[in-house]
Amino acid sequence: MRRHAAVLSAACTLAFSFAVSVVAQAPAAVSAKIWTDRAPEIEAYLRTAEVVGMEDLKVGVTKPRRAKLAPGGPVESFSWKAIRPGRYSGYWESYQSEIAAYELDKLLGLGMIPPTVEKRVAGDLGAAVMWASPTKSFKELGGVPGQQGVTGPPPQEVAPWTLQIVKAKMFDNLIGNIDPNLGNWLVDPAWNLILIDHTRSFTSSKSLYHQLSQFDADLWDKMKGLDEPGLTKALGAWLDRNAIRGILERRDRMQKVVEKLQSEK
Repeated sequence: MRRHAAVLSAACTLAFSFAVSVVAQAPAAVSAKIWTDRAPEIEAYLRTAEVVGMEDLKVGVTKPRRAKLAPGGPVESFSWKAIRPGRYSGYWESYQSEIAAYELDKLLGLGMIPPTVEKRVAGDLGAAVMWASPTKSFKELGGVPGQQGVTGPPPQEVAPWTLQIVKAKMFDNLIGNIDPNLGNWLVDPAWNLILIDHTRSFTSSKSLYHQLSQFDADLWDKMKGLDEPGLTKALGAWLDRNAIRGILERRDRMQKVVEKLQSEK
């Protein structure tokens, strides 16, 4: 009996050791957020790197292009947005809004928008947005992951994924993004949510385009700390006074929503 118990114990120990080994050897999911600890380096490279090719893209109503860079740098390409500030097809659009969205993302510590800088290409000024790869858009996946029959994250990623969705909605409301469609929300194999295409953001509209049923307390505290002098310092090169005040007006409208959610809980 003792011999059988010893054999069973040894077998369990071997099985546990094998399982630990398999988990340890399993490759980590690839993250497209390579800028997390290298943002200044990537920003500098985007500003100075030579464009060696340009490709028209079949997606996006604002007709972005993909600029290819010479091999060997921290990034291989960027999305090129050269939309001069103005009204197009009834919408106010500007490449400068792309840069403002990234700078505000940094100010809030959101970490969802790829590095974006102003750059001159073939004589045109525009926004160079780091090409985040590998990713798929919600449109390519057939909808929002985890909803409407679309494959969602594994169980251990459900809570952080849900929190990312909440934060993204809060951010879109803050910047007045009137075009938060399924093609502009991306997910990588590590279940990071990445936001792109903000040319139609930062208008004077006070509307909140997402209905919030939850909010993130840490992000909300940072949003509450925003004021006109701080935003002007961070975003004044890209946004005028009305656009900056629009951020604060939408923040104040969101406060009423947050207070209602707090009272309900």
